[in-house]
Amino acid sequence: MEIERRALLKCAAAAALCVAGPLRARATALGDIFLSACRFPDGRYGIVSFDPDGLILRSVALPDRGHGVTVSRSGSLAVAFARHPRAFALAFDPAGHREPVLFNAPDGRHFYGHGAFAHGDSLLFATENDYAAARGVIGVYDVAAAFRRIGEIDIGGVGPHEILAMPDGRTLAVAVGGIETHPDAGDAKLNLATMSPALAFIDAASGDVTASHKLDPALHQLSIRHLAVDGNGAVWFGCQYEGPAGDLPPLIGRATADAAPSMVVAAERDWAALRNYVGSVAASRDGMFVACSSPVAGQIVVLDRAGIIVGRYTLADGCGLAGLPSRSGFIATSGAGDIVELVDALTPVARTDLAFDNHVAFARLP
Repeated sequence: MEIERRALLKCAAAAALCVAGPLRARATALGDIFLSACRFPDGRYGIVSFDPDGLILRSVALPDRGHGVTVSRSGSLAVAFARHPRAFALAFDPAGHREPVLFNAPDGRHFYGHGAFAHGDSLLFATENDYAAARGVIGVYDVAAAFRRIGEIDIGGVGPHEILAMPDGRTLAVAVGGIETHPDAGDAKLNLATMSPALAFIDAASGDVTASHKLDPALHQLSIRHLAVDGNGAVWFGCQYEGPAGDLPPLIGRATADAAPSMVVAAERDWAALRNYVGSVAASRDGMFVACSSPVAGQIVVLDRAGIIVGRYTLADGCGLAGLPSRSGFIATSGAGDIVELVDALTPVARTDLAFDNHVAFARLP
């Protein structure tokens, strides 16, 4: 751990010099910001924050490629997770007032790239792979104890990916992708014939799985991956299809703890345009709309709460999504360094020399 910490600090010193040109850096960030994992021009990895105008505010180094970022409700703490099958996570203050804290999943586990704060921001819940036993778990970390792992929750499935806290601050929703992987097998998916994806709900206080909704058996190769909650409290999920490439299954659905999943009904051309892949899901800040991106297709769709597609946008390698602070639109990022707004039309905000990763998190600084 001490070796990793020294390596991280060395990376931080170098990454502090990496500014997303041609934009200039600003020393402090106030108000509403966005956070995303990225690759810097020199090949190093980190997290950057930027404001709604696309101005890069600060950077924090990572020892390797990052994936998702989760932010506490207070906005004073964020955690960036490694892209699987790596086992590190970095806790940091988005305003830069405290030194980052690097911590790891235990031996025999790796993170799946996502986590969520709950229980009054005192606990962090992270999706993990117990790969020797081929089971997915939710690791529980004590925030006040430098993110010491204090327990785990067995979700009764494999391949959990995104996890988020529901508006009540107590319930967690988990996308159980259903795909078995093992670090020794690289990117191989080991159980495509027997996949069993689900959307699970967990009581953060007790650790009980209060509901677990499986998809129709005909859709058992539709891996549930990413989540967002709309203004009605419905959980929207985006999927990645692992079946025959010529199939065009529905890729987007919604559910609640008390209601089974309902898949969005859309024209075949809409599903074909997404190429069987949804890489990120986000709700607008007013809860009226949901956006879903497909980086492999370079397409983003926006739906209203009735599940009707009301907007279609083209953004090459576009994946990261977050709701704009006070509007019904979205901010989106791409692997080519684009930051754009999706309101009535796709509006360029900034072009950077960063390679943004798949997700964007919104933070309102205290």
